[in-house]
Formats: sequence, C-alpha cells, structure tokens
Amino acid sequence: MISRRNFLGTLLAFCLALLPWLNFAPTASALGGKLPPLNQPAPEFTLPTNTGDGEVSLSDYRGKWVVLYFYPKDFTSGCTLEARRFQEDLPKYIEKNTQILGVSADSVDSHAEFCDSEGLKFPLLADTDGEVSKAYGSWIGYLSMRHTFIIDPEGIIREEYTGVNPAIHSSEILARLNELQSANS
Repeated sequence: MISRRNFLGTLLAFCLALLPWLNFAPTASALGGKLPPLNQPAPEFTLPTNTGDGEVSLSDYRGKWVVLYFYPKDFTSGCTLEARRFQEDLPKYIEKNTQILGVSADSVDSHAEFCDSEGLKFPLLADTDGEVSKAYGSWIGYLSMRHTFIIDPEGIIREEYTGVNPAIHSSEILARLNELQSANS
C-alpha cells in the first residue's frame, strides 16, 4: 500500500511535470511583461536624452534600422560591458544604416555622465517612469530588463532578445542584422 506522503509527493511531481506541457504561459511574455509582437509596428515613443535636441522619438529613425536596447542601470558592470561592445562596433552599425538607442530608468544627467566616462557616441534615453519599458515588456519594478529589439526601416519589430549576454550581444545583433538585411535586399 502506498503511503499518503508518497502519494502526495507523486501527485505534486506529476502536476509540476504537466504544467510545461499545458503551456499556461503565453509565448510572447518575458519576466518584464508582455512583449510586443514580432513583425508588427514597434510601439512609438519620445524620450529625453543627453544628446542632440534633448528628445528622441522612434519615428526620427524611419528609413534606418534601429537596435533598441533596454538595460538596468548606468555604471554597473554588465551594462557598461554591453554599452562598450556597442560602441566598439558602432562603425559596423553605421555601415549597416543602423541606429543604436539605449534605454534605462536613469536620468538624463546620469546618461550624460555615463556617455562621457565610456566615450559612448549613441543616444541613451531616460525612461524614468518606465512607460516605454512597459510598452516593450521590459519593466520590472523600478528598472528596465536587459532586452533588445531590432526594428526595420519601416518601424516593424523584426527580432527580440530577452536572454542577453552583454559580452557577446553586439556581435549577435550584427550577425542577425546581416541575415535580416540580406533577406530584404
């Protein structure tokens, strides 16, 4: 005869094994919320920045590819590494008619200091209330998750990354841009 303890343990294990099979979680979700769908228009936004006229809108880059990357915090190790890699590869992005935009909840002043200290030559956008991060499923509590979106020249999301390794992310993005741009030519 099976004991109540063994029966409950077996039942629990069965239920846990059954959950992934039932697929209760929607495929377009990440830890930061619901991701915008691929092959659909990217959510439009305007945010303050430390460069240019002080504000950047996604629509400013129609006709260009956009790498929109969300990151948690200026001056942290992973975020610094990721930004440095994008900066190192910036000439390759320029050759590919691609604009890099970084987004976090940090202030414009923090972004300006971060760009100065790291020599960054692409805009960092201040999403201090998290509204844009929320629209892209990249907001958790009080900071942005490390997510990236590739947006085509017509403003359509063509790729999303939610499991980002800052050390190799820029090279992943460049490889995918090559594929996407080759398919569109």
